[in-house]
Amino acid sequence: MSKSTNEELLTLIEKAVAGDKQSLETVLSSVQELVFNLSLRMLGTFPDAEDASQDILLKVMTHLSSYKGESAFSTWVFSIASNHLKDYKKHMFAKFPLSFEFYGDDINNADIHNIPDLTQDVERSILAEELKLSCTNVMLQCLDAESRCIFILGTMFKIDSRIAGDILGITPEAYRQRLVRVRRRMADFLSEYCGEYGNGKCRCADRVNYAIQSRRITPDQLNFTSASLLGQTTLEVKEAMEEIDDLSQTFSFCKTYQPPESLKKFAEDFLNSASYSVIANI
Repeated sequence: MSKSTNEELLTLIEKAVAGDKQSLETVLSSVQELVFNLSLRMLGTFPDAEDASQDILLKVMTHLSSYKGESAFSTWVFSIASNHLKDYKKHMFAKFPLSFEFYGDDINNADIHNIPDLTQDVERSILAEELKLSCTNVMLQCLDAESRCIFILGTMFKIDSRIAGDILGITPEAYRQRLVRVRRRMADFLSEYCGEYGNGKCRCADRVNYAIQSRRITPDQLNFTSASLLGQTTLEVKEAMEEIDDLSQTFSFCKTYQPPESLKKFAEDFLNSASYSVIANI
């Protein structure tokens, strides 16, 4: 981020803290993509990510006066979001935790052949792509919350270890070491089991009906393939990511998505509600 851009943001934040609603809406809008994509990878599903993003944006708003500009604003938001998501218990996989052992056993032993056609006239190639994107996203749930957060910050957002260490409250060296381990663990699993990104026998096109039957995908609600993709993230925190291993291409599935319109509307509606008036006057 350039000096002038940073100064403009600080000015907006000052105005927002002073009660300027338009400035606050602009500030919240500037971090919605960050918050939603971190939430989606941490929690695994679009509905859970949207709910958590709303909570995080409220935290950003109510704690905005504590931001003093000592770090990049996005780094400050990452810290709030990461802490919230690591302890978040209202998502589906908090109730039904996954493991690599479960995932591997399902790939090796599930009966994927004796299932009727459940595609509902949706093209199989579209359903296979939905399954691929959903599967690799949900696979992250096999990691504990801290490891998942480390993987996402380093692999998806490509955050420099100094900044990531600040976000997570660990040293840059500890962050790099843990990132190498968790990336290798993910890569080993993909290599062993996944036929899309590794040498495994699992092929998304072969498992479409099984995935529909087990409610992993739903033909009339294709969240991943219907969501709008973002280009390369433009966050200043990714400027100096070290090349710590050779796995970059392995994790090419880490796409970033536009936040749903309902999340944008949530911020607008909240700022026009009586609840905002109460918070603004605290």
